[in-house]
Amino acid sequence: MVNRSADFASLLCSRLCHDLLSPVGALNNGIELLADETDPEMRERCLELLAESAAATANRLKFYRLAFGAAGGFGEAIDTREARTAIEGLHGNGKVKLGWMVEAPSLPKDSIKILLNLALLAGDALVRGGELDVAAENGEVVLRAEGPRVVLDAELRNALLGEADPDLLSARAAAAWLVHLLVTEAGGEVQLSTPSEGLLMIGARLPR
Repeated sequence: MVNRSADFASLLCSRLCHDLLSPVGALNNGIELLADETDPEMRERCLELLAESAAATANRLKFYRLAFGAAGGFGEAIDTREARTAIEGLHGNGKVKLGWMVEAPSLPKDSIKILLNLALLAGDALVRGGELDVAAENGEVVLRAEGPRVVLDAELRNALLGEADPDLLSARAAAAWLVHLLVTEAGGEVQLSTPSEGLLMIGARLPR
């Protein structure tokens, strides 16, 4: 399916739409409740929920703009603070605690994309929440995900390592396949451990 760029773009769009469905749906429900609610306290609570859903939607859009999009306006290098803010916004529900160990003020655009998509995958692997440590130095991007339950299923693992059948990839594997493509095109390699005892190490080694 992803042998053509248009097909792969469709996978990325499907993943984005899937992740936006929940906060946008909550916005719609909140507006409907607010329209019928007359109790002042309940109206205030509805407004709070609307604000939370709007913030979640905006944060996810900002993340995917950098992770999937062209990131227009940033040039060839992107401020690493933008990446950190994007990850914090994506995991802003408090379930995932971010440890940031990136000292470089900026990184090449493709390195940022790899870092963000790995953060997406590692964060999703923390099924019950936990800690996500992010490091980048000397051409290496490394993420450490630790929590009560860490799961990275076979489709995502195979997509990351380039061992998946591209014609059978689902939208949920789009981020993993994007990492594989970016790392391969850069002449690097994906590094991946087997989740064990609530720990997953995932990263990429790129030519300096």
